[in-house]
Amino acid sequence: MRIAVTYENGEIFQHFGHTERFKVYDVEGGRVSVTAVVNTNGSGHGALADILKKLQVDTLICGGIGAGAQRALQGCGIRLYGGATGNADDAVAALLNGTLAYNPAVQCSHHGEHHECGEHGCKEHEEAHACGSHACGGHDSGK
Repeated sequence: MRIAVTYENGEIFQHFGHTERFKVYDVEGGRVSVTAVVNTNGSGHGALADILKKLQVDTLICGGIGAGAQRALQGCGIRLYGGATGNADDAVAALLNGTLAYNPAVQCSHHGEHHECGEHGCKEHEEAHACGSHACGGHDSGK
C-alpha cells in the first residue's frame, strides 16, 4: 500500500489543488516502512492525480478537494480520505488503525475566494480547463 498526504510543515495541507508537496508513505504489514516528501513542481488540480498515479499511490489523505479532482482520483483508482486535518504522520497512523477522522462528502471550500483563474468561478474553470477531470496519463491543458 502507498499512501500520499497533501503536505506542508508536517501538517495536512488543506487545498488539494494548490499543494506543493505530498508526503508519501510505503506501508508493509500494516506499518509504515519508508517515507519521502515529493515536490509537485507547481502542478495543479488534474495534473496532481496524474502525479499520484505515476508514484503508484493508491490512497490519498487531504483537506479540501473539489469535485473535478475527486473524479480524477477516482478515475486513477486512488482511494480518497478528504476533509482530514492535523499532523500528516498522525493521520497515516490513524488510517492504518481505523480511526482516521475524515469527511467522505468533502468539497473544496476555497474555490472562488482566492482562485488564481481570475474572472471566472471554479465551475467554469473545471469545464474550460478540465480542472482535475482528465484521465490518468492525459495532458494538462495549462492554467
